[in-house]
Amino acid sequence: GCNINAMMKVLVTGGAGYIGSHIVKALGERQYEIVVYDNLSYGHPGAVLYGRLIQGDLADQVLLHDVFRRERFDAVIHMSAFIVVDESIRDPLKYYRNNFVNALNLIETCLQYRVYACIFSSTAAVYGIPDKVPVTEDSPLLPINPYGASKVMVEQALHDVSISAPFRYISLRYFNVAGADRLTRIGQARKDATHLITVSLRTALGKNNYLDIFGTDYPTPDGTCIRDYIHVDDLADAHILALEYLRKGGGSAIYNCGYGHGASVQEVVNRVKYVTGIDFPVRYADRRPGDPPALIADASKIRKELGWTPKHDDLDYIIRTAWEWEKKITTTPQTHP
Repeated sequence: GCNINAMMKVLVTGGAGYIGSHIVKALGERQYEIVVYDNLSYGHPGAVLYGRLIQGDLADQVLLHDVFRRERFDAVIHMSAFIVVDESIRDPLKYYRNNFVNALNLIETCLQYRVYACIFSSTAAVYGIPDKVPVTEDSPLLPINPYGASKVMVEQALHDVSISAPFRYISLRYFNVAGADRLTRIGQARKDATHLITVSLRTALGKNNYLDIFGTDYPTPDGTCIRDYIHVDDLADAHILALEYLRKGGGSAIYNCGYGHGASVQEVVNRVKYVTGIDFPVRYADRRPGDPPALIADASKIRKELGWTPKHDDLDYIIRTAWEWEKKITTTPQTHP
């Protein structure tokens, strides 16, 4: 049968990474034509379940132009940023070069080849330490590290370009993304992952001797930080809705992607122990500089404007899918990406 989505060709930069691979899966299930552009610094070819993979870097303008000239994209989903906050503090130039300069290369190439629809992977880090939660999209952008700052710079560039050219974008500000594919085909594969749920599960498997909890004296009910955890498949669905909205002629917009409620670090650890049945050791350590006590999304805008309805708003489901993935890549090293 003729599928309307087959008419739409999407470039996914960073599509071999953790979140990118789940977005590619969601696109593929809906018959979009997909090209993944990834330098495989953190991505894995085996994680790309649909479409074609081109190994390339966004700094390589010759290859980038070649791909755009050949492929004739309808839209771009830009996912290929570095994401480790403390690394950004140690090596800010690495973050400004990849997260900002490379995004600029991509935007410039889009304009040159008349690709006027872009979905940008942004972050709650743009808000820094918000003065009130839940945080809305019009809260001030006050990033407190180079990672968050590099994302604010891209959002500013997208905004300015959308005024000067017939270019429309949707910036999706992710909160704490976790979980894995229900069928355990893809998941968080980074050896150096810093995500709390992943690190907890790896501690349960004995890969780490203990889990560090940073700060127990925050102004929260149990003294540990509160975060808004969102299942990666629900986040992928938000990208599909954003793409549909742009295809129908919708204007540029910014949306928070979270569930609108949080779980504390201690609660997450308790649920991981419950789901895995393993009581792993925990060490209570000092606060990390720059951690907001609570970071929760007000996501009413994306629910209202794009009709986003999460299907996996359940911390145990999030942990369970991540746990199945972690067990798989641990027990079968040959399938480890």
